[in-house]
Order: sequence, then C-alpha cells, then structure tokens
Amino acid sequence: MKIAMFPPNSLILEDLIERSGHEPLSLQNQIKQKVIDPEIDSPPFNMTEEDPIKGLKYAAIEVPSGVRGRMSLFGPLIDVAEAAIIMDESPFGFGCIGCARSNELSVFYLRKKGIPTLELKYPTNQDETRDVVNKITTFLKQLGGA
Repeated sequence: MKIAMFPPNSLILEDLIERSGHEPLSLQNQIKQKVIDPEIDSPPFNMTEEDPIKGLKYAAIEVPSGVRGRMSLFGPLIDVAEAAIIMDESPFGFGCIGCARSNELSVFYLRKKGIPTLELKYPTNQDETRDVVNKITTFLKQLGGA
C-alpha cells in the first residue's frame, strides 16, 4: 500500500513504513527525480518554471509561488496515497522545515482525502516513543503487508 507521511521527509517514518512492507511516499523520492533529471542543469536549484504552475492544482494563484512550488512536490504524493501517517508537533529536525502554509495545506489535503489516517503527537520521552512506534506498527499491520 502507498502510505503518505507527514512530515514528508521523515526518515524515521519512511523506515517504519518500508519495514512493514508498504511503500512510503517520501519527499526524497520526488526530489531524486528532479536531481537526476538531465534537463535540470544545477541542482539544488531544481525548481523549474513549470513547478509553481503544477502547484496551481493544489493552491490558488494568490498563494505565494513557494507554496505552489512545494505543493507541486507534495500534491502528487497525496494524490496517490492510500493511507497516511501524520506526526503532529514534531521538532524541526524530524522532518520538513519548509513553509508552514505548505505544511498546513498538505495535512488538510491528507485529512480531506478520506483515506485511513493515523495522527500522532510527536513523542517527548522514551515511553511515548515506544507507544508511538507500537501504534504505527499496529496501524500498518491493519492495512496489510509484511
């Protein structure tokens, strides 16, 4: 199953999803396509003129181009997601530190999609961490997979 995760670049969530036999929909894979694309001359300047235009599917024209550019990456992941894990109140080092509005819009679209979703608060101690990992593992097992 294709699992969207938020933050979309969390290596911790990506690893847990992969270990369960599911496909993590991570930002790293989206960016990888842009970095290895021979048409883009100078990564990390890997935004093309078309990216903010593609983002119009997810954000109005009045929204800043940076939000639309980020949504051109996040949006397609949300479109193909069959389930989602959303980690609330995570520190900056856990995942995406980009635009707060892009983050809010991404979570809004994940919730609106109506797919099975697990929402958790970022753990602050060892006991909470065990609990979060157990909840994620249980959620992923209920979806099927390894």
